[in-house]
Amino acid sequence: MSTDTEVGAQFPDHLVAHGEIRQTEVKQTHRVVIRFAGDSGDGMQLTGDRFTSEAAAFGNDLATLPNFPAEIRAPAGTLPGVSSFQLHFADYDILTPGDRPDVLVAMNPAALKSNLKDLPHGGVLIVNTDEFTKRNLAKVGYEANPLEDGSLEPYQVHEVAMATLTRTALEPTGMSKKDAERAKNMFALGLLSWMYHRGTESTEEFLREKFAKKPELAEANILAFRTGWNYGETTESFAVTYEVAPAALPTGTYRQITGNLALAYGVVAAGQLSKLPVFLGTYPITPASDVLHELSKHKGMGVTTFQAEDEIAGIGAALGASFGGALGVTSTSGPGVALKSETIGLAVALELPLLILDVQRGGPSTGLPTKTEQADLLQAMFGRNGEAPVPIIAPASPSECFDAAIQAARIALTYRTPVFLLSDGSIANGSEPWNVPDVSSLPDLSVEFATEANAPDGSGEFWPYLRDADTLARPWAVPGTPGLEHRIGGLEKADGRGSISYDPDNHDRMVRLRQAKIDGIEVPDITVDDPDGDAEVLVLGWGSTFGPIGAACRRVRNAGLSIAQAHLRNLNPLPDNLGEVLGRYRRVVVPEMNLGQLAMLLRAKYLVDARSYTKVAGLPFGAEELAGVLTDAVKGDLPA
Repeated sequence: MSTDTEVGAQFPDHLVAHGEIRQTEVKQTHRVVIRFAGDSGDGMQLTGDRFTSEAAAFGNDLATLPNFPAEIRAPAGTLPGVSSFQLHFADYDILTPGDRPDVLVAMNPAALKSNLKDLPHGGVLIVNTDEFTKRNLAKVGYEANPLEDGSLEPYQVHEVAMATLTRTALEPTGMSKKDAERAKNMFALGLLSWMYHRGTESTEEFLREKFAKKPELAEANILAFRTGWNYGETTESFAVTYEVAPAALPTGTYRQITGNLALAYGVVAAGQLSKLPVFLGTYPITPASDVLHELSKHKGMGVTTFQAEDEIAGIGAALGASFGGALGVTSTSGPGVALKSETIGLAVALELPLLILDVQRGGPSTGLPTKTEQADLLQAMFGRNGEAPVPIIAPASPSECFDAAIQAARIALTYRTPVFLLSDGSIANGSEPWNVPDVSSLPDLSVEFATEANAPDGSGEFWPYLRDADTLARPWAVPGTPGLEHRIGGLEKADGRGSISYDPDNHDRMVRLRQAKIDGIEVPDITVDDPDGDAEVLVLGWGSTFGPIGAACRRVRNAGLSIAQAHLRNLNPLPDNLGEVLGRYRRVVVPEMNLGQLAMLLRAKYLVDARSYTKVAGLPFGAEELAGVLTDAVKGDLPA
């Protein structure tokens, strides 16, 4: 935790001297990383999310990393059942949720054992002592109590009986001991809110809204929250509090947003900008389900959501909606993409707009449902039978999901094609400040449907595959439009007329036309961040590696070395200037949370010696980890 200045709390000296008011040292710090960790039933995600909301309201820049088990309720007190929430907030622009916590709140022995390795020596450790029983210690393999054997001496340890203090505070409410203990996460939130000078009113308001139907639970949680705050204020254990000033962000209206929420808002906005109804046909799957949950709230904005019986039915309904003149959308993760692949191929053959929101997770098969990965790129590129090209877009951060969804909709509607949007678990569940855009700045996505016959031979027929000269898009005719009856289906169509065709030359032409349509999509050139202009190494990323790569490049440059950074949002087609950019640098390093999928594509297309650095641990890259790799690359020590 970096500290620049230290000041004492503003109390009269004579009161402090006589012990009437405890002197509390206040440290000003630029940034801090806090990790709440406990059992999956301890409410760590809610606790972290509420602290994040307070940091966002205060004006800090922030990034978060929720980390929780796949099981709905893993065995209590076990290592697989540990749930954590990490928050990095600062008074300047930050890019990641932090490599290591400065403060670790451990609600039980399992949380301590699975997270202590990440806490640097000298870090603050707050431990809920009530859970450190012989049974709980034995359950995770502790032979001795770490609170008593001296193993925690390298840390600033604060032992707090959170459950006992919470139960005592809630005794007047008549609540049972078991129910009262459930509020201990609010005690922890109150204590940390006091430590970092966060407000209390909005959290109390949130709790009253959350438990509006059970006001007694709301007041119990508020009482536990206040108890944690007061404990920090009155105990002798905490002699220091910390202040992190608001960040100097660009002028605008900000709100905290997660990647899934931004995706949902982007889809709603795309419907409004295109003046089309939105239809989401989907099946719940982690970590994409929140998109369905959010979109189901926006019926008033022309959004219809359909939870189908399976993945195949979900995308089938979405494609049917597109055929009917709506903006069809489906959401899923990697396993669902595998099931949807046949219908995606049908959408390619029909040449209809369709958004496929793939929130990637660890695989293969069921894999790691709640952990992050970037391993669906090749599936999105090639995971269909035949030549079935599909555009691919990958947002770099939670807030960028909004713009990426609008861009995906623009491409789908303009070029009449399904479009993949590749998010991932860390983007989906992570949050950051979002500068809410001015609606007038958003693009016009309005569509012109076919309304009359278009046959070039003057026959008065409608040709469904007569293409636009610029985009190669076919006309979009709403079913039931008089005179525009036409055949659909997966069999190959005759160029122009759209009738079924088995002619070899026609099939060759149609395959090449579909590929040319995707290749001709206009995407922005890639930009390069090369401050000194003399870098010989380029680090190229895509998707959620943006934050760790950017933070690592800052470290490399602060060490006096030159390195260039570029990031891809458009993965198919790739930017026109990418080949020229890659050719400028002696070495190209591609960090990915897979085994080198983008690097393989780059090597094949541009014949460059792109070096992979890969990780498939279910967790994002650490900035410190990447900085070491990039330093080696600059010095020429990176192995092939």
